[in-house]
Amino acid sequence: MGIKNVSEAKDKTPWAFLDAYRGTWFKGSWPTLPEMYRITVSRHGDRSCFTIYDPERISLTYNESLPLINAVARGLYSKGIRKGDKVAVTGKNSPEWAVAFLGILFAGATVVPIDAQLKIEETEHLIKTAKVRLLFADEEKHDRFVENPGNLEGVISLKKGVGTYIYDLDGGEAAIEAASEEDLAAILFTSGTMGSPKGVMLTHQNLVSDCYLAQGTPFDVYHTDVFYALLPLHHAYTMLAVFIETISTGAEVVFGKKMVTQLILKDLKQGKITLFLGVPMLFNKLLAGILRGIREKGPVVFSLINALMAISGFIKKVFKVNPGKKMFHAVLDKASLTTLRVCICGGGPLAPSVFRKYNQLGIDFVQGYGLTETSPIINLNPVNHYKETSVGKVIPHIDMKILDPDERGIGEVIVKGPVVMKGYFEMPEETASVFTPGGYLKTGDLGYLDNENYLYLTGRAKNMIVTEGGKNVYPEEIENEFQLFEEIDQILVRGFVQDKKMKVEGIEALVYPTPDFFGGNAETGPKAPKEEILARIEKIIAEVNQRLMPYQRIDRTVLLDTPMEMTTTKKIKRDAV
Repeated sequence: MGIKNVSEAKDKTPWAFLDAYRGTWFKGSWPTLPEMYRITVSRHGDRSCFTIYDPERISLTYNESLPLINAVARGLYSKGIRKGDKVAVTGKNSPEWAVAFLGILFAGATVVPIDAQLKIEETEHLIKTAKVRLLFADEEKHDRFVENPGNLEGVISLKKGVGTYIYDLDGGEAAIEAASEEDLAAILFTSGTMGSPKGVMLTHQNLVSDCYLAQGTPFDVYHTDVFYALLPLHHAYTMLAVFIETISTGAEVVFGKKMVTQLILKDLKQGKITLFLGVPMLFNKLLAGILRGIREKGPVVFSLINALMAISGFIKKVFKVNPGKKMFHAVLDKASLTTLRVCICGGGPLAPSVFRKYNQLGIDFVQGYGLTETSPIINLNPVNHYKETSVGKVIPHIDMKILDPDERGIGEVIVKGPVVMKGYFEMPEETASVFTPGGYLKTGDLGYLDNENYLYLTGRAKNMIVTEGGKNVYPEEIENEFQLFEEIDQILVRGFVQDKKMKVEGIEALVYPTPDFFGGNAETGPKAPKEEILARIEKIIAEVNQRLMPYQRIDRTVLLDTPMEMTTTKKIKRDAV
């Protein structure tokens, strides 16, 4: 994602322009997030930066946002916030969320983004764990924390007309002590919030270096681009790959309100989105809708378009020319995808078949990989040399290795580099346990590297199933085979004890069928007879089993009456099943 300007030579890295600002606007290897933002304002001040359709367009330019951010920083200083203090923000994606995030950093403080979907007691637990002093909250949690603040010293509203509104916050001239690149910028909590939640400590250097290094691999980003922030901003994936990437380049971000297809399509069209980041479930459903529309035109048309897609994909892959955008303009227009340059998928494994079909339709599709602990991006698939079964090439300045590889070259993925976290907040033992003696972070993911430094993931170490014949089975590889079956809303593959006496482990699939496919809806669930649903699901599993290796085949199917609990990035909470 390299920044292109006329004055910048093509052979330079996307972050080469920073040399002109080093020593004056910032010192050291990388600017801090506030320094980076000020540089962007100086380069692209008249550009729109934060936009929402509510329902009319509401937008701030970079020049308009900077005084608001500075006012928030002064207001925080007037309330006693100093360098290193923790200030939390929880709420729906919005320009106010973005201004709060940056205002906290401009005050020299550390931001603690909290999932807006968490229950009150879970939010309280994270606030206490991170030693948060002040909270920015939207209308859903604002009043509760005003009435019962606990250890909080104040609550600021992200919603106009509710309490002390963020845009009304200000203070007198303040001698704010700015953070350095080595200082803590954010504490991000990983999944599983009760008990002993892990707060990932990310420095300014972690986030800023990852932001620019990620631009050196997959595709070019222009200051005229428009990103779409649909997934929650508290999550490292959206925070870095959408929000921080946007403000590093002078691009615009449109904040999505809900993961509802009609609203998404409306935002894509109104906002003229060029860069769309999502998770596998989102792209699966979008593609399923496109293919359903083609299928409805009849078998002859469907077969013809499928053949043309295959030809388009071949030309794109081999000759680096993209005919699909023109060939399938009508199809893409119906799905509000004509302005898209690139779709970016992360947050979980994507089926290679889905990756392939988007590219065949003419949309450059990028798959990536990373962890909250790595800021998060460490792998990305270049659009001009993508590999459909890989999660991407290792980004620059990252040292990635495979720990204790087996006969297939598969082992635990370990990494070292400027993007790797400082550690877990006030958890020295847990921090020590995830690093090797050589200082590499153990990701907990299993995979292998090819000779071009592309990573192929096979699953999570803790999810691996060992069969009777001693074969290692990775559930995620099997689950990927079901991503294009509309009948299946959720599937989780895991081991079960097939023979207690012999301690033999089999493979089972937990399946929640798609409600509207079987005569129901999201509220009622599937309405068709259970025997009919099970028969259809087992037919699909038998079909997939034929494609799998014998030791990977599913032995048992469990049909669920209710959906499995999911994270905000739409991954099944395996530990909760």
